[in-house]
Amino acid sequence: MAMVASDIERLIRARIPDAQVTIQDLAGDGDHYKATVIAESFRGKSRVQQHQIVYDALKAEMGGKLHALALQTGTP
Repeated sequence: MAMVASDIERLIRARIPDAQVTIQDLAGDGDHYKATVIAESFRGKSRVQQHQIVYDALKAEMGGKLHALALQTGTP
């Protein structure tokens, strides 16, 4: 079962309310996405920590509905 981009965005925003989230479906199959997540709350955190926060928001779906996610994070 595939996942829609709006569900990914909703899950990320639930965990990171100040995030600016852009989701792109890379393959058109609902399984392979690119997410860009920009948040002030990432300030002072390493790139690894930023990615861990995003993956934590999506952990229930990773490997199931969401097969692959290319992730870019940063601060405004």
